[in-house]
Amino acid sequence: MNTALLIIDVQEALCSGEEECFDRQRILQTINDLSARTRVVGRTVILIQHEELEGALAYGAAGWQLTADLLTAADDLRVRKTTPDAFYQTDLQPLLQARGIDRLVICGLQTDCCINATVRQAHALGYDVVLAADAHSTVDNGSMAAEQIIANHNNRLGRLSSAVSRIDVVAAAGIRL
Repeated sequence: MNTALLIIDVQEALCSGEEECFDRQRILQTINDLSARTRVVGRTVILIQHEELEGALAYGAAGWQLTADLLTAADDLRVRKTTPDAFYQTDLQPLLQARGIDRLVICGLQTDCCINATVRQAHALGYDVVLAADAHSTVDNGSMAAEQIIANHNNRLGRLSSAVSRIDVVAAAGIRL
């Protein structure tokens, strides 16, 4: 299988201030370790950035920038998106198809929004997905603590499968690239 790593929305606005994701330092270290391993074996790393028309996530704003603690490389690919689903009206799928990628390792922010939507859409499109169980995060939502949201999504997404694709939820250190 030809694998790519999708790093979703690890942006300054979601890594600082009142929207700072749960367990930020550990999550970023886990993502950085996973991306370094991905690059070492010659796999594709794709950085996905969410943008809105105005506010902290407006294109080019300080909050829109990838957080400085995220280690990137010059040959990492970049995709901009405007909805939680990284495939919707973006060049992500043509980019993956052009490289013959059929398996996605997914990590990043926000578990209950962009991670959830992208994992589900990748699965629906027939990609095998590995969700890095310990490399995605979110914030408390008023009903559940971030830690509960993460555990709930790891459980629920890990139960999805179809005749053509599957979702595995695996700790980052155990992911085979």
